[in-house]
Amino acid sequence: MSTPELEQALRGAALRVTRPRLAVLTALHGHAHATTDEVLGLVRQQHPEVSHQAVYDVLRALTTTGLVRRIEPQGSVARYELRVGDNHHHLVCRSCGSIADVDCAVGAAPCLTPSEDHGFVVDEAEVIYWGLCRACAAPTVLPTLEPPAERGTR
Repeated sequence: MSTPELEQALRGAALRVTRPRLAVLTALHGHAHATTDEVLGLVRQQHPEVSHQAVYDVLRALTTTGLVRRIEPQGSVARYELRVGDNHHHLVCRSCGSIADVDCAVGAAPCLTPSEDHGFVVDEAEVIYWGLCRACAAPTVLPTLEPPAERGTR
């Protein structure tokens, strides 16, 4: 996304356009499923003066307004992405923690219907698929050790 598009997105969410907000959106544009620390590192490459607290505050504001989605798979720190409002889910590797987007098989939200809604108006279901990514599922190839050379007898 270009800077004018990011600025328009912020204005459309009734947020002021600030350098930290633009920097966080730019960081997330190129790094889906980034942690707060990863976002902070990316932002500080361009703006070393931006504090950790500022990044937390920006992520909270962007999440609250729906510009950014926060996901938190079990056993993982919170991660953030720009892909919002399209009813997609996630694949998470049990070994390395990598995350991939997967479109909803049903296509319409919510893609699951609870057996009992308890009076709730359900508009979303969060699905996380767990398994091993291709790299972690590949069998580990260990080097073959040659047997030690036989020693001659004297």
